Amino acid sequence: MKILLIGKTGQLGSDILRLGGSIHNIYAPERNILDIGISGRIEKVLSSYTPDVVINTAAYHNVPLCETEYAMAFKVNCIAVKNLAEACRDIGAVFVTFSTDYVFDGGKKRPYLESDKPSPLQIYGISKLAGEFASLSAWIEKTVIIRTCGLYGLSGAQSKGGNFVDKRIMDAQGHNSIEIGCDQIVSPTYTNDLAKALFQMIAHADIKPGIYHMVNEGECSWYEFTNAIYKIMGLKIKVMPVDRKGLSGKMRRPLYSALSNTRAAAMGITLPTWRNALERYLMEKYLSRQQR
Repeated sequence: MKILLIGKTGQLGSDILRLGGSIHNIYAPERNILDIGISGRIEKVLSSYTPDVVINTAAYHNVPLCETEYAMAFKVNCIAVKNLAEACRDIGAVFVTFSTDYVFDGGKKRPYLESDKPSPLQIYGISKLAGEFASLSAWIEKTVIIRTCGLYGLSGAQSKGGNFVDKRIMDAQGHNSIEIGCDQIVSPTYTNDLAKALFQMIAHADIKPGIYHMVNEGECSWYEFTNAIYKIMGLKIKVMPVDRKGLSGKMRRPLYSALSNTRAAAMGITLPTWRNALERYLMEKYLSRQQR
């Protein structure tokens, strides 16, 4: 299978390339060759490489920054995604792109299904939802949208100064206690598990277009997640819960955005629990080094 991967240096993109590179023919061009924000680049690369599947992991996902740089948010999260879908339509390729739990407002209080009505609270969620609609309208026959939540991976999140787990490890090195929000309930997801599930999906003979939810199973607050990090690592640091009511300044985040993997599970594709995923991540990135 010929795969074109966009966003190979990100947390998810790097795991997709690492896990699939020995199985599939993956072309992951540098940004100077394929910048999805530059008109004409997408069509040129796709027409010359002619992939069977295009996987887009690129996004403008600095949530607070989207509130002020909304033009860039829509350029990357909506317009570029639409252009990718149209280019895939022109060559008959399957288009896979990733979306977010932030398309929901958090009012449901139980895991969101793919069929639940979106209602984003901030520019980031609005731009990602617009990208969903735009890509499906452009190439509904072969567009697959995967919504996920709270990603963390071995390569970190460079645009955010590191992922949530790595930041908490750094906090423990310089503090005896920290404050962590207890107001948001999420489904933290290890990119290694998400990448494996993705390859199961694109290899599936009965894959249907549309929206899928893929997260590590279960839910927790960021406060609970942080306590689990320190317990697994054996770090003695006091974690104090803070209720920020979903606010970051004036920007609102959904208070509840856990997702239910309904459609993927119906295909036999499931992800491990968030606790299991966290244990494996910490073992691979930190604990295995300590044991050498």
